[in-house]
Amino acid sequence: MPYPYVLLSAAVSLDGYLDDTGPERLLLSSPADFDRVDEVRASVDAILVGAGTIRADNPQLLVNSPERRAARVADGLPEYPLKVTVSGSGDLDPTARFWHTGGEKVLYTTDKGAERARALGIAADVVPLGDALDWRRLLEHLHDVRGVRRLMVEGGGRIHTQLMTEGLADELQLVLAPLFVGDPDAPRLFGPGVYQGGRLRLLETRGIGDVVLMRYEPTAPGTGALPSAADRHWLALACELAAQCPPSETAFSVGAVVVAADGTELARGHSREGEDPVVHAEEAALAKADPTDPRLAGATVYSSLEPCARRASRPAPCARLILDAGVRRVVTAWREPDTFVTDADGSAVLAEGGATVVVLPEYEQRAKAPNAHLLGG
Repeated sequence: MPYPYVLLSAAVSLDGYLDDTGPERLLLSSPADFDRVDEVRASVDAILVGAGTIRADNPQLLVNSPERRAARVADGLPEYPLKVTVSGSGDLDPTARFWHTGGEKVLYTTDKGAERARALGIAADVVPLGDALDWRRLLEHLHDVRGVRRLMVEGGGRIHTQLMTEGLADELQLVLAPLFVGDPDAPRLFGPGVYQGGRLRLLETRGIGDVVLMRYEPTAPGTGALPSAADRHWLALACELAAQCPPSETAFSVGAVVVAADGTELARGHSREGEDPVVHAEEAALAKADPTDPRLAGATVYSSLEPCARRASRPAPCARLILDAGVRRVVTAWREPDTFVTDADGSAVLAEGGATVVVLPEYEQRAKAPNAHLLGG
């Protein structure tokens, strides 16, 4: 199921702390950066913090600029983004400012936590997720029921850690403040956990007063059938590559990327690339990869269209080429229609060969766009 774009936002000291242990909140951002955060808040559909942040900081989580609020209203949006919190116990202070400022609020909790929250009179839409909290169910509900497309997560460290270790964060916006905390009892941004391997991709670095903003996105593919945020980034790139294909009346335009488990791009390609008028995207990409590279065994192939199971132009279809290369995970946006091959089912060929196929239908329209002339659209 589609999820919102999940943006983690935090400010930390040079030694990685979110706060100190004093009675007052340690202000890490500069005034100019607080204004930047306000701008980001105004751009999203919802803002999420954990129950621990509500208890410790009693935040309001508002868009403070009247001009930005007015611009949201002019665009047909609520004056304030939806405010979201997560609590397994449901044991929250009903008088906290979080509930009594801004616009709509929603609390995600367990079945037992929902009973407690309702008994306390929490002024929010209380959504139980079962016996335990489930981030994927939470994000699906936000997307499908509450219409959230962009979600800003402002902490705390436990929430950030869970979203990163589960591969659900699309972007990390990290502000580095020029001071040290040094207290081992103070809260840190990230805790211990099993994180995805590899290096994150740096999207932007910007000085804002005396702090530095760094924006990163994850690169390591997911594992098995569960998609990660990085899977979505790589599949979006495959769809962009499809748009680079020379147009054809007899073949689809497809893009493909081969990515190692640590997020290293091994190769990319697109249909009819170079001097070969019949080459397929996956074929073009795999031809650029070293066939002896041991990383292929743990790699993921991203293809804007399901790899073909049969073809007339070459003896080996792309599903077979992927299996022969040792790749055992494929992420695609769109199942092949019967336009050129009846009952095409590359996913079945891949599955029979031991590969996992993940379909992300939210990218189907992007994959179809360069093929609209073949689809009657």
